[in-house]
Amino acid sequence: MASVARFRNVVLDCPDPLALAAFYAAVAGGEPHAEDEEWVVLQVPDGPRLGFQRVEGYTAPEWPRADVNGQQFHLDFDAGSTWAQIDAAHERVLALGARPLDLTERETKDFQVYADPAGHPFCLCRIERP
Repeated sequence: MASVARFRNVVLDCPDPLALAAFYAAVAGGEPHAEDEEWVVLQVPDGPRLGFQRVEGYTAPEWPRADVNGQQFHLDFDAGSTWAQIDAAHERVLALGARPLDLTERETKDFQVYADPAGHPFCLCRIERP
């Protein structure tokens, strides 16, 4: 089936686009490019293009509450295939300003959930390699 359009961006609303783009650049790579004070773009190497859009009066999602401003969406990051790699990634994202949302039962879920500095949920995932 022919597509209607080509995928362009995932856009995150936030109070400070440059700061949030810098956070994700430190997590996933790339260099943020500010088009103006309201819009910043990050091309993740071998990955998607992320847009960061300033929103006055921004309200962060309340994970995992679907009844109040819900999760809306989240980003998954392949943080390695071992728990040692996940633990190292955990320390790095905390140092960058992330906060844990759910670190329970990681052995059965193979992921841990965090909030970025603007409150968007994201996961560090353990991906087994063949």
